[in-house]
Amino acid sequence: MAIDTAKMPKLGFGLMRLPEKDGAINYDEVCKMVDKYMSAGLNYFDTAYVYHGGRSEVAARECVVKRYPRDSFYLATKLPAWELKTEEDRDRIFDIQRERAGVDYFDYYLLHSIEEGGNYNTYERLNCFEWGVKKREEGKIKHFGFSFHGSPALLEKLLDDHPEVEFVQIQLNYADWDNPVIASGKLYEILHERNIPIIVMEPVKGGTLASPVPEIIGLFNVERPGASAASWALRFVGSLPGVMTILSGMSNDAQMTDNISTFTDFEPISEKEKEVIEKAKDIMLGKPTIGCTSCRYCCDGCPQGIKIPDVFSLVNAVRVYGNDWRAKNFYNSHIAPVSRAGDCIACGQCEGVCPQHLPIIELLKAASEQFD
Repeated sequence: MAIDTAKMPKLGFGLMRLPEKDGAINYDEVCKMVDKYMSAGLNYFDTAYVYHGGRSEVAARECVVKRYPRDSFYLATKLPAWELKTEEDRDRIFDIQRERAGVDYFDYYLLHSIEEGGNYNTYERLNCFEWGVKKREEGKIKHFGFSFHGSPALLEKLLDDHPEVEFVQIQLNYADWDNPVIASGKLYEILHERNIPIIVMEPVKGGTLASPVPEIIGLFNVERPGASAASWALRFVGSLPGVMTILSGMSNDAQMTDNISTFTDFEPISEKEKEVIEKAKDIMLGKPTIGCTSCRYCCDGCPQGIKIPDVFSLVNAVRVYGNDWRAKNFYNSHIAPVSRAGDCIACGQCEGVCPQHLPIIELLKAASEQFD
């Protein structure tokens, strides 16, 4: 059965950053948040096998499943590649998840965090796509998809190879739209062109866009007095065609209240507000970066085969977008297997041909400290 996107709530409740007390999930507070969320006519809950050390799925059972009729909400969870050694592990983990959550079926089920390398290879090696389809046929999964952290090229390959996928979850926010590591904009365009429903994670970039620098807050307040910075980020994503549900990992009542307000009588981002967001991005991205133009003159004669422009691109991504783990993961997956930044022997060949006259040797030393 195809996804009825019209019935899906625009705001999803991510159960990844739940309030805690004395080292345990605070069920009383979570229940209050769930009640406020459901009372607003919203009903999509997203959890995963690993969230809160395995306790998030249990919280879903205690705060949602036990307290509301099963047909009144959607529950999503995910299969973790890093816990899979054999094909038997797929059912073993799935059965644990159903027991934890107290359900017979999951409305939405995802292969967790597909990217180049380990996770992708594991899912393919253990036939997890075929397994997901079988679970859907058995009625234990209503809709099957995956969450994605890889490159646009891998996303297109996956969609070509697995037309059985019904939806995809990606990181999407205005700050990462042109981020070369995350490539939010390109991933969105691929999915939208193929009419694949999109679930958005990290619309506020882990809270970063909820508390930007004062200069950005000032810009927002001039155009929309009293509106939170988080509401700007959520409205940007919510205004994109093809976005089905936007997850927010809400941790307290104030965040819940603000987010519900944003999606009550939702107002799409206006053209003028888009200009304000572009100005905010300019401020955010106006941090000093390495002035490499990726001419790659330095690569041909490098005796160590270091992908110098690629290393610098990742350094710049971290400087501009924060210390995102994906930059380190990309480095380990695509650069380090060939040659690390720390393999530089300071021969100076690269500096002799660099049109930008960059101090490449020193920059590689710094990059090695950061990534190696």
